[in-house]
Amino acid sequence: MAFTLNLADDGTILRPTLTAPGAHAHKYSRGHAMVWSGPPLRTGASRLSAQAALAVGAGLVTIIGERAALEEQAVHVTAIMLREADAELSMIDDRVTALAIGPGAGQDIAETVCKMLERGIPTVLDADAITACEGDSARLFKYLHAHDVMTPHVGEFHRLFPDIKLDDRLKAALLAAKTSGAVVLLKGPETIIAAPSGRFATNRHASRWLATAGSGDVLTGLICGLLAQGTPVFEAACISAWLHGDIGVRGGPGLTADGMIGYIPLVLRGCLAEG
Repeated sequence: MAFTLNLADDGTILRPTLTAPGAHAHKYSRGHAMVWSGPPLRTGASRLSAQAALAVGAGLVTIIGERAALEEQAVHVTAIMLREADAELSMIDDRVTALAIGPGAGQDIAETVCKMLERGIPTVLDADAITACEGDSARLFKYLHAHDVMTPHVGEFHRLFPDIKLDDRLKAALLAAKTSGAVVLLKGPETIIAAPSGRFATNRHASRWLATAGSGDVLTGLICGLLAQGTPVFEAACISAWLHGDIGVRGGPGLTADGMIGYIPLVLRGCLAEG
């Protein structure tokens, strides 16, 4: 399936248009996403990301990490595959079309982040993947590409870009994207998406009910799932921000991150092109 990004004249993201997969589509043609697992007792965040990537349409999703963590993951997942990681990350081959690392991953993953980025595969960096590079952002920026995306909240933004003031969030996001060489999705009540080229968009379709633990991990999975299907990175970030917001609008009071996954099919149906 494929999404079309729709923007208002001022850059506000509108409801995207979803086109159903072709008659000959199969799981391999819909892309393979890989998500880095958190360590034992911290696997939930990465699992949320993997579940979201699968629900948003990636044909295959694999969680990778250390064996002890995968044994914990195996208790919770069925349709998602598990692969043990080695030092060379050899399980990431040319059949993998998108990566995600950061949710619940721990603070000692800077080296793994760089090794994943070296693969040249579109990658989503969130949470601990950003925090782990605090104080050494210049090294991270050497590995980032224009097809990668970072999804910081305000605190994570400050850790990676301490010299960029957030008085004007749009200007800050644009400068961060130009500095890093990657798309920057700056989370907030109004989420800003900025590309190194200077392209930008704003998502205002959201809900205060999204302010719950694990919500950002779902967003990471949505982006990764769209990247896996071949959606360009700026479009994937923008569309995912809108979809994430629509989950919040539909879910309302009592919404939790694990409950968000069940809203994804409903949100997708709401975007489906007629005919």
